[in-house]
Amino acid sequence: MSIRGAERLRYPIELAGPVSAADYLEDRLGRQVRELRKAKGVTLQTLADKTGLSVGYLSQIERGRSQLTVANLMQIAAALDVHLNWFFQNPDDARAEERDIVVRGRNRRRIRISGAGLTEELLLPSLSGPLEVLMSVIEPGAESGEGYSHKGDEAGVVVEGELELWVGERYFHLQAEDSFSFASAIPHRWRNPGGVTTRVVWIITPPSY
Repeated sequence: MSIRGAERLRYPIELAGPVSAADYLEDRLGRQVRELRKAKGVTLQTLADKTGLSVGYLSQIERGRSQLTVANLMQIAAALDVHLNWFFQNPDDARAEERDIVVRGRNRRRIRISGAGLTEELLLPSLSGPLEVLMSVIEPGAESGEGYSHKGDEAGVVVEGELELWVGERYFHLQAEDSFSFASAIPHRWRNPGGVTTRVVWIITPPSY
C-alpha cells in the first residue's frame, strides 16, 4: 500500500553532537540507513545528491565505519522522507532478548505520508527480510489515487473502520475483521469512505519500502 513522500521533518533541538554508527547497537544505525535506502529504491549516488554528502562517506556510514553527526543524520532522514526519530525508536527501547524478533506497540517506527492522510507503522524489526508487514492508518476520505501495480503478492485485514478496495475491475467494500489477498501485478487502489480512521494490517512480499 505504499505511497511515496512524507511530511517535512520537525527536528528535536535537544539533539546535538556526534552519534557513532560503530557503537550504536552493533552498527544498527548504519544498517537502518542502508535498509531504508534500498527498500525505497534509492541509490547511494542519489542519496549523495540529495544530502550533499559523498558516496564514500555514506557507504562508510552504512557499514558502521565512520562517525555520523546528528546534522548529517537529519539530512539523510529528510532525503529518505522519514522523521529523525525513525532511526531511534525501536532499538533503544527494545529489550535485549526481543531485538530483531519483537516490536512493541509503543516502539513502532512510523512513516507519515504528506497530503495523503496515511501513516504506515512498521510491524517488523527489520526492512531487509522478504516480508513487509504494516499497520496502515488511513484518515477519513484518504485514498491511494489511480490504480497501481508491482511485482509480488499482498494480503491484509481491516482492524478498524472500513475500506473500499479495487482490484482490477472488481470492487469490494470491507468492514472491520474482513480480510483480502491478491496478486500485486493486478492494478489496485483503495479509499477510506467513512468518517472515522481506518486501520489495516497490510502484508506485502517482496517489501515495497
